[in-house]
Amino acid sequence: MPLKLHTVICSTRPTRIGPVVASWFQEIAAGHGKFDATLVDLKDFDLPVFDEPEHPRLQRYVHEHTKRWAASVSAADAFVFVTPEYNFGPPPALLNALNYLYLEWNYKPAGFVSYGGASGGLRAVQAEKLTLTTLKVVPLTEAVAVPMAWNAVADGKLTVPEAQAKAATAMLDELARWAEALKPLRAK
Repeated sequence: MPLKLHTVICSTRPTRIGPVVASWFQEIAAGHGKFDATLVDLKDFDLPVFDEPEHPRLQRYVHEHTKRWAASVSAADAFVFVTPEYNFGPPPALLNALNYLYLEWNYKPAGFVSYGGASGGLRAVQAEKLTLTTLKVVPLTEAVAVPMAWNAVADGKLTVPEAQAKAATAMLDELARWAEALKPLRAK
């Protein structure tokens, strides 16, 4: 049975290019061969600022949006976060979504496809890694960065140099290794 990979679109802004960047990566992930790859859009969950009455580690969720989000995160063996950089940091929607859950994240690896200005979103990724390690997620060093991303989007498609596709494949290879290695820790 293939590993389940969730590619998470982390921006919820109306003018975002995250879906275009994520579609580019999703095509590579679907063809990789080691994953059942699913595209997950944070916007579809419509998570308000954290509103559960109890700590997430208790898993006593009262809101339907939290239950749907928990089921999605639980189903994955690995994640790729398609993330922009906002003011040198992560998008608030992603930090909020991470904070909604705890046990559902544990013992899963995560990769990053970041985009933004000159840094390609790398500063956001560094900040996201801090939060993820607290959730017992293993963030990988292999990643894809797309600097000046808006210049690489035309007609609803992302066009980047071949080096970025190779970086995506290398990241997927490593994600598969880690997801398999962490499987015994995820077993209930």
